[in-house]
Amino acid sequence: MPTARYLHYDVFTARPFEGNQLAVFLDAGGLETRQMQTLTNEMNFAESTFVLPAEAAGTDVRMRIFTPAREMPMAGHPTIGTTFALAALGVIPHGASRWVFGLNVGPTPVALEWGAGGLATAWMDQGTPVFRAPGTPGVAVVDAVNGDQAAWAATGLPVEEASCGAPFIYVPFATRAAVDACDPDGAKMRRLRSAFPEGHVGVFVFSVEPGADGATVYSRMFAPEAGVVEDPATGGASGPLGGYLVRHGLVPPSAAHDIVSAQGVKMGRPSRLRVRVEATSPSDITRVHVGGTAVKVGEGTISW
Repeated sequence: MPTARYLHYDVFTARPFEGNQLAVFLDAGGLETRQMQTLTNEMNFAESTFVLPAEAAGTDVRMRIFTPAREMPMAGHPTIGTTFALAALGVIPHGASRWVFGLNVGPTPVALEWGAGGLATAWMDQGTPVFRAPGTPGVAVVDAVNGDQAAWAATGLPVEEASCGAPFIYVPFATRAAVDACDPDGAKMRRLRSAFPEGHVGVFVFSVEPGADGATVYSRMFAPEAGVVEDPATGGASGPLGGYLVRHGLVPPSAAHDIVSAQGVKMGRPSRLRVRVEATSPSDITRVHVGGTAVKVGEGTISW
């Protein structure tokens, strides 16, 4: 009888039952692609990862990432969560400063910060974001999430599509209440066109209105085509988000190492994602990094 061992982590939080759930399948070398997809569907988390021996020079392990609907080229919360899992197991040596995953987008470095209790923060290098005008007009994108057109217009900012390997459409709103009021229409969402040939993952809505949580930005992300109605924490979208904030003057380059995104609040799974943007000016963004923590909440074995 085949079996697959997994670890269950909550990511972008230090507390169980918050953040984004992740199943990390270890020793996945014997699994076929269809089995990885089936196991991901069975877990029914936003994403699951499968750890394999390294395939490319300069990488430490190969990792494949799946949502309930498809395989992903890269993703943030799976990378951060799997880093914590491998560190806890001792696969990543205590005190190591760097680990490199082989993802579908290529080698992906993670910088490691350690504390007395083990790994404290993992920082995923997401490279340089690419920005494009979306394939669907902004008014239609706002309509697809049932957003308040006036609350978008009040920002004076564009709906924009951006990617660090996985494209997302970004929609700014003037208030956190307008972000919370969004209620996506699945059919309209599926008709949105991407400016990237691989197609967008989902729509990311946000507001820079200040709140008691002290976060720089308040966020939600919807991805029905990926099998995710709403995501509690989207690391793969947070790097380009940081780039958007700097690019449009919402965060000055001098403060671009201190961006915090509060996501998942509306879902009851609050997450805190940290973003660092390397930029000399709003028009000169050279690199983005997404960081956070994760906590183990369970483990098990699936048999079939």
